[in-house]
Amino acid sequence: MRAVVQRVTEGDVTVEEQITGSVGKGYVVLLGVEDTDTEKDAEYLAEKIVGLRIFEDADDKMNLSLKDVNGEMLVISQFTLLADARKGRRPNFVKAARPEKAKELYDYFVELVKSQGIKVGEGVFQTHMLVRIHNDGPVTILLDSNKLF
Repeated sequence: MRAVVQRVTEGDVTVEEQITGSVGKGYVVLLGVEDTDTEKDAEYLAEKIVGLRIFEDADDKMNLSLKDVNGEMLVISQFTLLADARKGRRPNFVKAARPEKAKELYDYFVELVKSQGIKVGEGVFQTHMLVRIHNDGPVTILLDSNKLF
C-alpha cells in the first residue's frame, strides 16, 4: 500500500461539481492499494500516518503529529500510485489491486484512522475527482507499507 501524505492548510475533493469531502488543517492522503496488500498494510499506514510528526512545535521543529494539532485527514483513492513507468512511456498498472479489493482495504484504512479520533473526509471511489490541495510548506511524504522508501 502506498501513500502520498501532504500537509495542508485546507483541501477538498469534488465529484460531478459537488464537494464530497473537505478538511482544514491536516493531511491530504492519496492512497494506492497493491494487489498483494492485506489488512496489515492498512494498519501499518494508518498508524504511521496518524503518528507522523510533521507539524511544527513552538520552536519551529517538525515535532507534532496530526493528533497533537487536532488535524483532519482527506483520503483519496489513487491506483496510479502503483504505476510502473520504468519501461517505455506508458505506465503499467498490473500491481494495483482490483477495484473490489482496493475498495475494501481503502475503507478499512479510513475506519482505522477514524477510530483514532481523526475527522476524515473522502473522495468517491472509482470516479473522476478534482482534488484541491493547499500544501503547507510544502511538506510531502511518501510512504510504502513494504518500506520500499
